[in-house]
Amino acid sequence: MPADLTGTYLNLDDGRPAIRFGRAYGHPVERVWHFVTDPDELAEWFPSRAEIEMRPGGRVTFGGDPHMADSTGEVIAVDPPRHLSFEWGGDEVHFDLEETDGDSTRFTLTNVLDAADTAARNGAGWEVCLAALDAKARGERFEEPHAGSDAHWKGFYQGYVDAGVPSGAPIPGQP
Repeated sequence: MPADLTGTYLNLDDGRPAIRFGRAYGHPVERVWHFVTDPDELAEWFPSRAEIEMRPGGRVTFGGDPHMADSTGEVIAVDPPRHLSFEWGGDEVHFDLEETDGDSTRFTLTNVLDAADTAARNGAGWEVCLAALDAKARGERFEEPHAGSDAHWKGFYQGYVDAGVPSGAPIPGQP
């Protein structure tokens, strides 16, 4: 059965490739901001634990992924509780939050890619991570791994490849 893909591959106005995801959450923007900025909350859905210094130029420390070495990035921009963007391994990750009514938030994740051939790989990974965030937002536990080679990303990856999204980049933890 083909995977239900929620990401969109695009080229930004400046020509850089990106993959973008949108979600609607029945929580106020401040709660969703906490989901995407608190290290303990992030650890439940993000690929790596992330400690973020919330200021432009601040350090982001990534760790805890057994398939990738610990690394650091840099905060590009922060506007609590609406926007956070940071550099991670040559890519940029942007979280944008928009209040849609008093109790709901539109969440957009944009992964600006260093190389187009990472789009299918990253898209598949984000699908699994965002499924974990979706469960968290519903107050449920996500029982499957949301990162690493045991996560259920292969169907998503093949779905992106079949949809013509650029692919071919190495996949961490895979031979």
